[in-house]
Amino acid sequence: MEPALIEIGLEAVRLGAAIVKESYGRATNISYKSTIDLVTDVDRRAEERIISFLQLKSPHCGILAEEQDEIPGREAARWILDPLDGTTNFAHGYPFFCVSLALEQSGRTVWGAVLDPLRDELFSAQRGQGAFCNGAPVRVSDTTHLNRAMLCTGFPYDVHESSADNLDHFTRLIKKARAIRRDGAAALDLCYVAMGRFDGFWEMKLKPWDMAAGNLIVTEAGGRVSDFDGGKINPAAGAVLATNGHLHDCISDILACDRS
Repeated sequence: MEPALIEIGLEAVRLGAAIVKESYGRATNISYKSTIDLVTDVDRRAEERIISFLQLKSPHCGILAEEQDEIPGREAARWILDPLDGTTNFAHGYPFFCVSLALEQSGRTVWGAVLDPLRDELFSAQRGQGAFCNGAPVRVSDTTHLNRAMLCTGFPYDVHESSADNLDHFTRLIKKARAIRRDGAAALDLCYVAMGRFDGFWEMKLKPWDMAAGNLIVTEAGGRVSDFDGGKINPAAGAVLATNGHLHDCISDILACDRS
């Protein structure tokens, strides 16, 4: 991967995070994409700023972002952007959200960064080069027993309407794990797995911008990422299981039990 693209990606993330941080705690224009799926003017302003910068600095790359139609590129490379992961948290003043950006080349994620603007924690990874937080290497936890593990999950935006709602998974795992948290920003949850703050994370119905950067960061930190069955992630389904590796098969078996 070209070093210049890494610098472009890092600067783009910082530009978006600055908009998010300066707007935190202020009244925003909130609209709804569905019953409980929010979008704010900050999502749109951060996305527009990042996209404008990426188009200027890397016009050959396509861009897949949450709030706009995909922008095609001239080469088999595209940026995957979530300008504000954790919008509901942001809108309620709950301090857990981030900006996430990944670079995909020929269908493979080769670089990713997730920036928490309030804690000023920048998680990043380049394929084959390890994972980092503010430049310091990070590794997944060494927890080997589920009853000593702290896990994290989330619930899909159609939880009010769909029977595929993750509640069965949650019920089974809360009886097995030490603790489960639900923080509401998948990209940041994945980074916490990479750092060892969580031992595992699972969620369903995620979009590429929710997980592209975070999945790479977990993998480069020595963790394992798959679908619920332990196989390759299907972007259309959006089911993700990310763990420290030691707990992966155990949690996968429990998730699979819900489908039997």
